[in-house]
Amino acid sequence: MNIAILLYDRLTALDAIGPYEVLSRLPDATVTFVAEQPGPKRTDTDRLALVADASLAELAAPDIVLVPGGPGQKALMDGGPVHDWLRAAHETSTWTTSVCTGSLVLAAAGLLAGKQATSHWLALEELGRLGADAVGGRVVFDGKIVTAAGVSAGIDMALALAARVANDQVAQAIQLGIEYDPQPPFDAGSPQRAPAEIVAALRARARSFS
Repeated sequence: MNIAILLYDRLTALDAIGPYEVLSRLPDATVTFVAEQPGPKRTDTDRLALVADASLAELAAPDIVLVPGGPGQKALMDGGPVHDWLRAAHETSTWTTSVCTGSLVLAAAGLLAGKQATSHWLALEELGRLGADAVGGRVVFDGKIVTAAGVSAGIDMALALAARVANDQVAQAIQLGIEYDPQPPFDAGSPQRAPAEIVAALRARARSFS
């Protein structure tokens, strides 16, 4: 089973690495980081790089496609080789997936029209404008398309997908192996529960970067 994780400059590292840690542990899985051009891609902190080992053309028909999000997603919204690759890969993929604002790239490529999908909570309105039926779930399945909410939700998505690809026992073993047992010190992981002033500050910051 070939799994392709798309890389590009200014992606959010955990969007790619969280699912990688889960999906790479599936039986008979080969995970390849791909990009328009192979080589290092700087993440959104600019202090870390992830390396694409293959070009899009070298992995044209993966079984699972995963598109992470991050500020660099904006450079992928207007067509080009990434859209062409996504549309072609989606025709034969078993699963086409995204994390965070990676769903905006899928939508811009025309793959989410009328499909239920999610994204980072700050991007849900834009996702709807791009033709998806935007919903606020942490992990959303619609046919073979699987989308995850922001950043850390990619781990949840990958575990849910692992259960579909293999079975619940395999997914549970992976979860235990990576000791994924979230116990955050604050109940501030969603806009519904975070303090109002924190939500407002993040909204303002997002507007300043748009």
